[in-house]
Amino acid sequence: MSDDINPFESLQEQIDDAAAHIDVDDGVLERIKNPERVLEANLSVELDDGSVGVFRAYRSQFNGDRGPYKGGIRYHPGVSRDEVKALSGWMVYKCAVVDIPYGGGKGGIVIDPRAHSAAELERITRAFATELRPLIGEDRDIPAPDVNTGQREMNWIKDTYETLENTTAPGVITGKAIDSGGSAGRVEATGRSTMLTARETFDYLGKDLPDASVAVQGYGNAGSVAAKLLEADHGATVVAVSDSSGAVYNPDGLDAEAAKEYKNETGSVTGYPGASKELTNEELLALDVDLLVPAALENAIDGELATEVDADVIVEAANGPLTPEADDVLTDRDVTVVPDILANAGGVTVSYFEWVQNRQRFYWTESRVNEELKRHIVEAFDGLVECYEAYDLPNFRTAAYVVALQRVLNASEEAGRWP
Repeated sequence: MSDDINPFESLQEQIDDAAAHIDVDDGVLERIKNPERVLEANLSVELDDGSVGVFRAYRSQFNGDRGPYKGGIRYHPGVSRDEVKALSGWMVYKCAVVDIPYGGGKGGIVIDPRAHSAAELERITRAFATELRPLIGEDRDIPAPDVNTGQREMNWIKDTYETLENTTAPGVITGKAIDSGGSAGRVEATGRSTMLTARETFDYLGKDLPDASVAVQGYGNAGSVAAKLLEADHGATVVAVSDSSGAVYNPDGLDAEAAKEYKNETGSVTGYPGASKELTNEELLALDVDLLVPAALENAIDGELATEVDADVIVEAANGPLTPEADDVLTDRDVTVVPDILANAGGVTVSYFEWVQNRQRFYWTESRVNEELKRHIVEAFDGLVECYEAYDLPNFRTAAYVVALQRVLNASEEAGRWP
């Protein structure tokens, strides 16, 4: 794992790689490689002991050519300006590759949420929502959950915004609880799109998913849901899973759902009784498996570790888990990588469905949500493959960015230029 790779530079390199295959003006390319604006705020909040805590917070609005900015808010000690810039850029191209009418945004607070009470987290969240108030709105910027945030935090942001604006605007944020205007199917959406892209990839390559061995690095929501669906719906064998504490392994297969229940009860997958062996995260990433699902944070696999990867297919449930150097190594080794901007796009796709339902005040069944999600992901995968073959591109990531870049450029050109 590499901690010194700048994710924003990785994003820009990925855009440059795609732009080399199409005709684009240098000035226009420079514009769409950088965010339109970045909010940086210091949140001063009274803590439970009466002291004042100060927390650095960010919101990056990368590009709005195709619609309102869209992207999550994460709470993590490693949040940085460059990280949210990169993540907001990936959101632009993620939305474009699955053809939903959003731009890209991302936000975060530099905080370890485990070190704070629920009351403190609520005050911190509401302080951030107050800072975001001039920037967000149903037609401007729609945040969502991300690392260490969920329905609870989204409900707080929605309530803060609606109270300050003296309005009702459930579409100002997505990822809410059902009773607060959330969508059925949202919790499983990212893991479901990971499963769908794995299924489509194995079909395209002529491989059998029911016979596949699977390792999942990062056993949060996306990773655990993907593992459960791959196992339950397609008969794949999940042989290893991990979280920040380490990995567990059983060559005969783990029970994906039981491993998640164990993590929920104990706080970690390590010690899971169904495992025959414990590994490090790096050892998990180097296992000889048919399918590897990186579902943790950025830069999990760098160029050095990529030489040890022994998976046939990698489907990225996390954002930016491979560095550009790792991409080059894996392309040279003929490892098929399904990029994050397609594989984990289920979250933003169902967030779009939630936003549509909020605007219409008409809510869908979970089966309709899942069917619409499947249609979007399958059509996006087919478009990626068509581009990959038509342009004779080196890998699926470049194909995904070519598709997305063309859509963003088309929207920009059609809008014209202000003097």
